[in-house]
Amino acid sequence: MAFSRVGEKMFVKVLCHLPTRPVLNCGTNVRMFSKGFTPLKSNVWFLSLVGIGTGAVVGAGYSYLKSKEPQTPVLTIQKDLPTIKSIPKMEVSRKVVFENDSTGLRLKLFQYATCPFCCKVRAFLDYYGISYDVIEVNPVMRQQIRWSHYKKVPILVAENQDGCQQLNDSSMIISALMSYIIDKSESLTNIVNFYPTMLYKQDGYEKTEILNRYFLMCQEKNQDEKTKEAMTLERKWRQWVDDTFVHVLSPNVYRTRSEALETFNWFSEAGEWETHFPAWERKIVIYVGAYAMWLISKRLKKRHNLKDDVRQSFYDECNEWMKAVHKQGTPFLGGEQPNLADLAVYGVLNSIEGSRAFKDVLSHTKLGVWYWSVKAQVNKHKGNDTLKH
Repeated sequence: MAFSRVGEKMFVKVLCHLPTRPVLNCGTNVRMFSKGFTPLKSNVWFLSLVGIGTGAVVGAGYSYLKSKEPQTPVLTIQKDLPTIKSIPKMEVSRKVVFENDSTGLRLKLFQYATCPFCCKVRAFLDYYGISYDVIEVNPVMRQQIRWSHYKKVPILVAENQDGCQQLNDSSMIISALMSYIIDKSESLTNIVNFYPTMLYKQDGYEKTEILNRYFLMCQEKNQDEKTKEAMTLERKWRQWVDDTFVHVLSPNVYRTRSEALETFNWFSEAGEWETHFPAWERKIVIYVGAYAMWLISKRLKKRHNLKDDVRQSFYDECNEWMKAVHKQGTPFLGGEQPNLADLAVYGVLNSIEGSRAFKDVLSHTKLGVWYWSVKAQVNKHKGNDTLKH
């Protein structure tokens, strides 16, 4: 489901060793970190819905009160992602296979079909023609990721001769894979070690932050200043997607109760929930989820300082992005081909393509030409051509 990270966590409520050598970076900055920075009867069905609905309201209210408490983060530990021997066998929802894939990677993507962060990863994999298996995670039970300590999606698992390498967080996944396909002198496992996870507690909740997640850990020869400036710009807009742009989505797609229900019905269709989940689970997610996210969207609007008319905030951010693209004088921010920032913006927008909010933004901004151009590049796997050179 296309929840924001905050919205996803709230919806669930309602229903290390750091590298000791310099971190290599294809951009302008080279970072170093020290070790010290460390089938039911109708009445039962009705009561179930009432219970869950009541929990949604109470949970949202409790979360709102918790947000008013002082923020006192406490750093506890940092760690890498170890290689794990194996993961439980489970049914693959679908296989995405590209005949020209030369990476040699065997990937499994644990996802929600319309999660913006998952769509971002799929946009990257599809653009570069990297084959992968999709495992659709049940948004209610989440049994497909019970094996993982990390409970968010996407999760990418790369199988290798030593076991399975887990990668968490959409931006880290993309940076690590891009680093690997640019320079295969380092194994993917070694590259992952340059993205340590910082664990800390804030107001009683454990939170994580992945360091270096917008940086590529590779060495390219003959980099000129223009290339370095382009990569710095790319990192800036990739971070903007995660820190700013994605937060305008939920308040817009869940703006009214009718829009929220429309959005969840589209999620069901796009994610093929009828195929993957029992009818009763699907109905709970659609009706209770839509109502809960409509309530939560009000808080998200306030938290992220959106305008009273949240559509205007959406238009503003899209215009900001298009201004940056037009400044380059090329079809994409990356020039004649999309770069990682183009793919990130496209990916999160693709998660709401069937919503009323998406149709409105196409009507009120100049986003359309750029969006459909990136989609054409992704669908034709044009990035695979660049890997051959």
